[in-house]
Amino acid sequence: MAIGDKAKDAVQQAAGKAEEAVGKRTDDAELTGQGVKDQDMGSDRMETEKAKDASDS
Repeated sequence: MAIGDKAKDAVQQAAGKAEEAVGKRTDDAELTGQGVKDQDMGSDRMETEKAKDASDS
């Protein structure tokens, strides 16, 4: 996995956590849901890249 991809996935997860936290604080279900979705997408991409790396070894 390229370092840039790792960084992008980590940033997406962090942004998702922030969105979720703000959504909960402001009682905004849509923002909370988007934050959870962003976290899941970042995690899924990381897992996919880890699997690719493992199969390349």
